[in-house]
Amino acid sequence: MNMKKVILSFVLLLTFGTVFAKESSTSVVYVDMVYILKNLPQYESANEQLSLITRRWQKEIDALDQEAKVLEANYRTEQIFLSDAMRQKREQEIIDKENEALQLKHKYFGPDGELSKKREALIKPIQDDIFTAIQDIAGEQKINIVKDRSSDESLLYISSKLDISDQVLQKLGAK
Repeated sequence: MNMKKVILSFVLLLTFGTVFAKESSTSVVYVDMVYILKNLPQYESANEQLSLITRRWQKEIDALDQEAKVLEANYRTEQIFLSDAMRQKREQEIIDKENEALQLKHKYFGPDGELSKKREALIKPIQDDIFTAIQDIAGEQKINIVKDRSSDESLLYISSKLDISDQVLQKLGAK
């Protein structure tokens, strides 16, 4: 009799433990953000816009740098003929031109610069759409965790069954 209770308790514990484990199990899937972004035409378009803007701004900065170099070259060839006041004035012009180039570089490419703001304006809506699609798929499929496969360096293998990147692209209307 005692043995029957032990066996029955063990079976009940095993059964409830299995049911509890199934209920509390965490489903994990992966997306490859690099793959998703590469396959979204709007992301490519945003990157092209950013590249055009970057090249245009870099040309402006390069032009100022070139002007400073020309001022300096002219100063070096003429400096022996200049009075002290003229030398100081020309040196200040060179410094001002170099500072103007640095300020423009900081304005465009600094941490809070125009490029950062433009990138935020162009890329963030795309990222928001991706995250919304991921959340929708996770809700529909009762997924608890979605990891980015492209940023997990310790990830050595993932079954393709766990990669929902194509589903995200499909949800976003991309091919």
